[in-house]
Amino acid sequence: MSAKAPKDRVFLFLQGPHGPFFHALAGMLRAAGARVWRVGFNAGDRAFWPQRESYIPFDRPQEDWPATLDRLMREKGVTDLVLYGDTRPIHARAVEAARTRGLTVHVFEEGYMRPYWVTYERGGSNGHSRLMDMTISEMQAALALSDMEAPLPPGHWGDMRQHVFYGAFYHWFVMFLNRRYRSFRPHRALPVTKEFQLYLKRLMLMPVHAVDRRLATWGVRRGGFPYHLALLQLEHDSSFQMHSPFSTMTEFLAEIVKGFAEGAPRHHHLVVKAHPLEDGRVPVRRELKRLARAHGISDRVHYLRGGKLARLLDDARSAVTVNSTAGQQVLWRGIPLRVFGRAVYDKPEFVSTQPLPEFFAGATRPDARAYRDYRRFLLETSQVPGGFYSARGRRQLLRHVVDMMLAAEDPYDALKSGTAAPRQQLRLVT
Repeated sequence: MSAKAPKDRVFLFLQGPHGPFFHALAGMLRAAGARVWRVGFNAGDRAFWPQRESYIPFDRPQEDWPATLDRLMREKGVTDLVLYGDTRPIHARAVEAARTRGLTVHVFEEGYMRPYWVTYERGGSNGHSRLMDMTISEMQAALALSDMEAPLPPGHWGDMRQHVFYGAFYHWFVMFLNRRYRSFRPHRALPVTKEFQLYLKRLMLMPVHAVDRRLATWGVRRGGFPYHLALLQLEHDSSFQMHSPFSTMTEFLAEIVKGFAEGAPRHHHLVVKAHPLEDGRVPVRRELKRLARAHGISDRVHYLRGGKLARLLDDARSAVTVNSTAGQQVLWRGIPLRVFGRAVYDKPEFVSTQPLPEFFAGATRPDARAYRDYRRFLLETSQVPGGFYSARGRRQLLRHVVDMMLAAEDPYDALKSGTAAPRQQLRLVT
């Protein structure tokens, strides 16, 4: 398979991560000779796309999107579609239209091996990723063409402050300058005004939350009791909503607390760790206290407001999650893991299928060798060094991902055929 020359390719960008990454990526593609267009759906999209001549506002009712998209693809001669996440309604419709036309679909997501990598795939991500249908033996066969040693996973998210800042900035534009886009409907249920308030509140309370988090973590690590981790996600995150059996975080907590109460030894404790970007829209702590009280284990259940996972994993007996990417850090340390949703790392070699009470009573350990091979496969294919939000992270990401987008093969096929470019070793991107 041979790729079209950059001068013959037309990239249509839809919504991207908050901040300037998509605009910087477009600039690199233009420098390579390609043409680029961007569809914006609100004032936040417009704010992070300074080039007016390539910006196409969609300010009509959402029902008009399919017809508008088909017209744009035809009139602009689009060959490639670029988007961040593939499940929000406007993106799902665009992916479907692109497949019908035989276009290449470039999907960006937060890293499966975060924090210092981002995910780049073609066709779909998370539960729609090609990884879902790949076996470990297939990955091991592809790795026979490579001798790269995978770097160790970092212990903290390098650009969370920038992530929160750009989120607040984006929603400010949508809340105050969205007059042209009166028909805009966000893909999340919460009103934009509330989204902005939550981002702003989180920015202001970061120091207070940091103290609360450190004290709670200190209490767990100094407690002297064996403990199991429950790794929460954002309830509104697409991975949770689209690729799990739960519709609310309370449903997941109810199952975990019940399984722990029924199966865990009486001297073991349960530590529930919130997502680093949890903003209070879901009363997680209150619901956890209610559930623990109902099962008579209030003195054995602890809530942590985010924080560094690596320190907690040092002494954890096991971990449970829906399908959080944090499960990768659990498996890297050889800790038993149980998942409940569709996850790219849910492979029988290293993810437990035990009933939950049995899992808490005595979980089976993962196959560490199989997981190391899986991890190496990801780091040589879809996991790209860098980040969306910090300036240094964006520079490092752009050094790799533009050539990957212009290549004939997607990252997985490139490794199998031996055409994948060598990766640089990880560098700090804070």
